[in-house]
Amino acid sequence: MIDSLTIVSSFSFFLLLIQVPAVAILLSRLLKGPLRHPPVTPQNPTPDLLGSVSVVVPTLNEALRISPLLAGLSRQSYEVREVIVVDSNSQDHTPDLVKAAQKQDPRFRLITDDPLPPAWVGRPWALHNGFLHSCEASEWFLGMDADTQPSPGLVAGLVKTAITGGYDLVSLSPKFILKYPGECWLQPALLMTLLYRFDPAGVNTQQPERVMANGQCFLCRRSVLAAVNGYTSAKSSFCDDVTLARHIAACGFKVGFLDGSKVLKVRMYEGAIETWKEWGRSLDLKDASSRTQLWTDLWVLTSTQALPVLIILSYLLLSPHLPITPIPHLLLLGLNLFLLIVRFGMLFAIAPCYDRTQTRGGWLFWLSPLADPLAVMRIFISAFRTPRQWRGRNYN
Repeated sequence: MIDSLTIVSSFSFFLLLIQVPAVAILLSRLLKGPLRHPPVTPQNPTPDLLGSVSVVVPTLNEALRISPLLAGLSRQSYEVREVIVVDSNSQDHTPDLVKAAQKQDPRFRLITDDPLPPAWVGRPWALHNGFLHSCEASEWFLGMDADTQPSPGLVAGLVKTAITGGYDLVSLSPKFILKYPGECWLQPALLMTLLYRFDPAGVNTQQPERVMANGQCFLCRRSVLAAVNGYTSAKSSFCDDVTLARHIAACGFKVGFLDGSKVLKVRMYEGAIETWKEWGRSLDLKDASSRTQLWTDLWVLTSTQALPVLIILSYLLLSPHLPITPIPHLLLLGLNLFLLIVRFGMLFAIAPCYDRTQTRGGWLFWLSPLADPLAVMRIFISAFRTPRQWRGRNYN
C-alpha cells in the first residue's frame, strides 16, 4: 500500500509540474477579457463611405446555404460597391442562385476562377482571383463565406469600427447557429480550444505570430492587400485567414479580431460528425504556426482543457481504494476543480455567441466541458495530418 501511495504522490506531483505553468498562461489570457473592444454593432453608412467596399465570396457547391448570405448582402447599403462571387465550377445550383440575385441587385457579379495552380489551396485561390477582379477604386476588400448571414448595417458598422480603431485589417467572430444535439455538445468544446490558446476577441494582440482572424468576415484595406500581393502568402494554407492576417501584422499593419455576434451569424456544419470532420481539420492552425508554437499550444490545451475532466474522474475512481489521500493528489484535485469551474464559467461568457433558438437538445451545450478531452484529441489528430481532400478537391 505504501508503494501505491508513493506512485500516486509522484504521478500527482508530475502532473502539477506540467499543469501549473499552463494554468498561469491560460489565466494571463482570460484576464484580458474585461479589456475587450465592445462588439461591433450595425450602423448606417455616411456619404464618405459611398462605394468604398468590394465584397468577395468564394463558392463551391454552396446552393444549400448561400441564400441567406445573398439576401443579407443585398440589404447592405451604398457603402458596398460590388459583390463578386468567385465560383470554382460548382456542380449544383450555386451559380443560378447568384444570377437570380444579380437580377434583383446589379452589384452582384459572378466569375469563375481559373484552374487551381500547383501549391495553391482552393479557397485562397478564389479569394485572390476576386481581389484581382475587384475595383481598384474601392478602399476596402471584404471576404465573406457562403455560410454567413450578415445583418443589415454589418458592412457600415465594420468599416466605421476599422476606421475609428485605425485597423488595416479586421475580422469578426460570429454568432454560431446550432440545431442538433451532438453539435450542441461538441462545437463549444472545439471553440474553446481557440479561446484557451489566444487572446479574447476584441483584445489587440501585440505579437504578430499570435494574431487570430476569421475569414468568414475578413475586412482589409485594398492598398494593404495589394502591398502583400493579395493572398499569395497564404496560397498553400488550409487556414489562410490566420496565415494572411499574421503576415500582414508582421509587415507592420494593425490587425484586429473583434466580437461580431451582434452583426453576423453563421451556420457552418450540419451535426456533430460534420463538425468533427470539417472544422476540426483546420483548428490546429499548423499552417500559420511554427512547430514551437504548435507544441506549446498542444501542451496548454492538454494541461488546462483535456486533463481536468480526466483527473477528476480518476480521483473519483481511485480515492475509495486509498487509506489516505496524498497531499500532492489533493493539490492536483484542487487545481483541476478550479479549472473545471473556470471552464463552466466560460460557458456563460460564450453563451451570447450562440443562436440556439432552432436547437433540439440545447441543454447539452451546458455539458460541453465533458467533450473537452475529445476536442483536444481532435486538435492533436489534425496537427499531425495534412488534409488530402477539402470541399470536393483532392490535394497531393
